[in-house]
Amino acid sequence: MSKGIFVTATGTDVGKTFVSALIVKKLREEKINAGYYKAVLSGAEYIEGKLIAGDAHAVCRVSGLQAEANSLVSYIYKTPVSPHLAAQLEGSSVEMDKLKTDFTAFKKAYDFLTVEGSGGIICPVRLDDEKIMLTDVIMALGLDVIVVALSGLGTINATVLTTEYAKQMGINVRGIIFNHYEKDNFMHIDNKKQVEALSGVPVIACVPGGATDIDIDTDLFGEI
Repeated sequence: MSKGIFVTATGTDVGKTFVSALIVKKLREEKINAGYYKAVLSGAEYIEGKLIAGDAHAVCRVSGLQAEANSLVSYIYKTPVSPHLAAQLEGSSVEMDKLKTDFTAFKKAYDFLTVEGSGGIICPVRLDDEKIMLTDVIMALGLDVIVVALSGLGTINATVLTTEYAKQMGINVRGIIFNHYEKDNFMHIDNKKQVEALSGVPVIACVPGGATDIDIDTDLFGEI
């Protein structure tokens, strides 16, 4: 049976795409038929005159995944705002049934899926006549999460709040990944220690800025 992990974060621009790309790359280097999926993307980029799902494009470029970037995302919006607002502005609301259908198709195509979220874990996906939060998507897809967090000042508060919220929603947090980690930085070292102690969730990888690989035990993803 296909398996996967959902990559969320403590906020926007923390490094979900960067980490997702390195995870897909790591798995594919270990000869695992690993794929990537993103339910909703706002702030799509124009590349060579064409609107492209930039996050998916970056993951394919870094990981070597051979796929057309836009085909890996269910909903692509041009406006760089929260998905619920982009959907309202562009007149195309997210439908949960489409997300589940697309996810099921990707599970059939790959042995393992890295699913990237949008923004932080408390991200509205749809807020009109129907309310869909990112946590609703995570639960509908039946995935555990990995939380990407920055390593510096403020991360104790942001990371513990994120993990606790996920737990309250009934979502299993498999681990935390510190991004832009400096192994000799005393604050980064202490932040890792305190986040683990306060959240009860292990930091499963520390990724330095500009990394081209991720040092992570793929057994953490379960039997693939």
